[in-house]
Amino acid sequence: MSNFTTPWLDTGDNAWQLTAGSLVALQSVPGLVVLYAGFMRSKWAINSAFMAFYAFAATLITWVLWAYKIGFGIYMLPFAGRPGPVVTIAQELKQSELPSAGLQQNFPLSTMIYFQFVFAAITVVIMAGAFLGRMNFTAWMLFVPLWITFSYTIGAYSLWGGGFLFQRGVIDYSGGYVIHLSSGTAGFVGAHWIGPRLDVDRLETRPSNVLGVLVGAGILWIGWNGFNGGDPYAASADAGVAVLNTNVATAMSLLCWTICDIIYYKKPSVLGAVQGMITGLVAITPAAGVVAGWGAICIGFASGTIPWLSMNVMGKKVAYFRKIDDVMGIFHTHCIAGAVGGFCVGLFATAEGCAAFGISNAGGAIDGNGRQVWLQIVGALFVIGWNIVWTSLIMLFIKYVCRIPLRMSDEELMAGDDMVHGEAAYALGPCEAHEHLLAGHYVKRSETGPGELSMGGVTMGHDPHVGTSDSSPRAGEIKV
Repeated sequence: MSNFTTPWLDTGDNAWQLTAGSLVALQSVPGLVVLYAGFMRSKWAINSAFMAFYAFAATLITWVLWAYKIGFGIYMLPFAGRPGPVVTIAQELKQSELPSAGLQQNFPLSTMIYFQFVFAAITVVIMAGAFLGRMNFTAWMLFVPLWITFSYTIGAYSLWGGGFLFQRGVIDYSGGYVIHLSSGTAGFVGAHWIGPRLDVDRLETRPSNVLGVLVGAGILWIGWNGFNGGDPYAASADAGVAVLNTNVATAMSLLCWTICDIIYYKKPSVLGAVQGMITGLVAITPAAGVVAGWGAICIGFASGTIPWLSMNVMGKKVAYFRKIDDVMGIFHTHCIAGAVGGFCVGLFATAEGCAAFGISNAGGAIDGNGRQVWLQIVGALFVIGWNIVWTSLIMLFIKYVCRIPLRMSDEELMAGDDMVHGEAAYALGPCEAHEHLLAGHYVKRSETGPGELSMGGVTMGHDPHVGTSDSSPRAGEIKV
């Protein structure tokens, strides 16, 4: 075995970067795969999980063939690098650098390519949460590489790769804008173009597996240590700050969301707690290593209350928000929370934190640099505007130029996984009389044959004797 090494390689930095990237990858596969499958009705568990699973793979091939260089390559436009492949051994072994930003890292380019890939992948996986339960899978297969190419890479280059927002000093520590604001905006806009689920699926909001949701949420939370801890591109002191602040803000957000549920709905909801956890993770992301611990607590308070209000008040009282079928509430948990976090950077960033991160910003408003607030607003408006336009263009291109329907047929929407994929998520046994249960359809108890196991649908998380006419939401549930 060769002991070959290079003078620029820091094995500790490389080890942490690969570990951080793997933690982020676990957030998508299996984290959100499991969370989506558990959150949806059983008849959509396979399709929901598969949308995330496919997006992870499709993004990687897109990434290494042309997209990485658009996001992190040589200058081509103020918001985009020059596209090209990164698949030769010479490229993979050389020292990592971001040429437009004038930065080098003490690990190989292959490590940087992988680390940035897992961020790109989780962005489209998050966005899928707005499209679950009705998007045509063929349309999704085409949408993923197109959106990564024309939308994700633009935000990545502009804010991280050395583009115009980077040069102007907009701070996005680890993706509050590049990942969450963009996926939240694109998810909402895409849901508009795709159209809603069937009414029966929108009315029945009980998850098929709440414990599965919690498993996915737990992977998401702990995986976020790599998400924010990896963005100094070094095993530095600031990486430790980012990890601690991430967990502090998330815990505060979860507590605030739960308290809001208790005050408003008179009971705590574990699904609500998961939403509060997610908004905390999202809001601290643009700020993680540049704010102090007390700033993280303030951000957690904001992310546990403002997105709660947008989801549970605005989302239910404003007609347009009720019309748009954003299944997982991605607009509230990622767009609103990402905007809140980005704004808070302008308020709470510290000069010491910025210096530890390696940027020259003089902190935020608390350090007398009120201009940072306006920079953060400008950055948010660019990301929102770009995603509104390009998500719409891509959806319309798929529908009208490629002639691929964005939404499944009504027949497929009624049948679910069984018709779309020929597979069922929960194989409960060989009883043919109840095969239709596996696709998410329920029968009255009186239809159970003599001597057969009477499941009555309760096993699937739905008692068929309870009517669905009462559509009043329970605590923490997304009701649109």
